[in-house]
Amino acid sequence: MEGLREILYKLRRYEIKIRKAVNTEMHGDFHSVFKGSGLEFDDVRAYQYGDDVRTIDWNVSAKGEGTFVKTFKEEKEQNVFFIIDVSGSQHIGKEGKQKIDISKEICGVLSFSALKEGSSVGLLCFSNQREKYIKPKKGAKHIYELIGSLFKLQTQSSKTSLTKAIRLAMNIIKRKSIIVIISDFVDENYEQSLKALAKKHDLIAIHIADQRETELPPLGIVPLLDKESGNTIWVNSSSKDFRKGIIGKFAEKQANLEKLCHKHRTNYVFINTSEDYVPKLVKMFRVRNLTKK
Repeated sequence: MEGLREILYKLRRYEIKIRKAVNTEMHGDFHSVFKGSGLEFDDVRAYQYGDDVRTIDWNVSAKGEGTFVKTFKEEKEQNVFFIIDVSGSQHIGKEGKQKIDISKEICGVLSFSALKEGSSVGLLCFSNQREKYIKPKKGAKHIYELIGSLFKLQTQSSKTSLTKAIRLAMNIIKRKSIIVIISDFVDENYEQSLKALAKKHDLIAIHIADQRETELPPLGIVPLLDKESGNTIWVNSSSKDFRKGIIGKFAEKQANLEKLCHKHRTNYVFINTSEDYVPKLVKMFRVRNLTKK
């Protein structure tokens, strides 16, 4: 396994690569990798011809003293908060390229991006319980400590509960933030919680997968270990119906998650452990810069 110094060096190179690529694609019209709304509520004033009707404050206007619109000021600070899945199902893939490895790398890369923009960065690692929480802070020292803690983390549980993790995050994070949730989303009945999180915050969902989840070699009757429950089941890996069923079920769940994210204005990125994730992140940031203008 790479040492922490080598990991940090690699992550910094990836972050620089992403920043340069986004700058190039935006043709100089680039403000921030983590471009959020950039605005926070300031005051109200009387409506003027040409004002965006979406800014009308209906509660104030309903008092009968005229029509008023909300005014905003640029946010001086921005919170970026990472929610990282460290459950047993993340430990699938090649040595050094498991889903958990890629999740940690992406968190590290994006933490460096947030550092460059002066954002406060926080972290919540979860299984079916809180595994690690780091309060949002600024500064290089904080980012290095955060990344170090993430890569050294030894989890207590192999199970998953996205719903518990999201509820915990919503209780912890009071101020509107950019939240990056990185997971394989191997769980059930978390959709309403994800919807609530997206409604309250600016959400980015990064979906990590490994080809071993759908591309089993045809070896006949073989045992499959469930990383989270510890149970072993026997399956006929040579059966065409079994193989098609696995692929179909995975594709359906991925499509449903992507549809859910788009419906609730959440940036969705699908990353396979075998691919270079930098172009996918660059594309996502380009879209965010265009849509957040």
